Amino acid sequence: MKLRVAVERGDKKFFATAVDWPGWSRSGKSREEALARLVEYCERYKASIGNSAGKLTPPSSPDDLVVVATASGDKNIDYGVPHSIMTFDREKLTDRDLGTQIKLLEAAWAAFEEESLTAKGKTLISGPRGGGRSVAKMVEHVNEADRAYIGALGAKTPAASQSRADVHKAFIEALHAKVRGELPEKGPRGGERWPARYAIRRSAWHALDHAWEIEDRLP
Repeated sequence: MKLRVAVERGDKKFFATAVDWPGWSRSGKSREEALARLVEYCERYKASIGNSAGKLTPPSSPDDLVVVATASGDKNIDYGVPHSIMTFDREKLTDRDLGTQIKLLEAAWAAFEEESLTAKGKTLISGPRGGGRSVAKMVEHVNEADRAYIGALGAKTPAASQSRADVHKAFIEALHAKVRGELPEKGPRGGERWPARYAIRRSAWHALDHAWEIEDRLP
C-alpha cells in the first residue's frame, strides 16, 4: 500500500507531509525534491520515533507515495514551516485515532528531549554565516512554540514559567478537549482555531526538526 502524503506549495518551496505519521515532513525547492527528501528521511524518522513507528514500511522511492491532498500556502512555507491546514486535518478523530496520534507526538517530543540533553553544555557548530540557536535557546524556542500551539487550539495558553512537562500535559488535555468539541472553532476576532490533527503534526514536526538540527550541528 502506498504511503499517503500531502503537498503544500509556497512561492519558493514545497512541503511534503506523511498524512498518517505526524512529524514526518520535509521541504524542497520543487514538489519532486520535497517528495524525494520525505523518502530520504524515513529511516531517520523511524529512528527518532522508535517503537511507535513499528508499523511503518519505508517507501523505496517517491513512486511509493500517493498525494491525497494539496494546498497553496503563505510565506511561512518559504520560511520553512508546514503551515497549511488541509482537509485531512479536519477529519473527525476517534478516541483510538487520537491516542495513536498522541503516542507519535510524545515520541517526537521525547526525541527532542533526548537530543537536547545529549547536547547540553556543548557548543553547536554554526552555519556558514554563523547562524543557529544554542541548545538552551532552542529548548526555550520549542517550549514557547508549544505554548502558542495550545492557544491556537483554543485553550488557555500556559504561563511562560511552566515547565516543559506541564506544557505537554496541557497540550494533551487541550487535544482531548478539542476532539470532544469543548474548544471554540473560531477565535474572538473570527480567525479559525487549529484542528487537533494539525496541532499534533505541527508540534511533532517542530520537535523533530530541531532534534535533527541538533544532531547535524553536534561537534
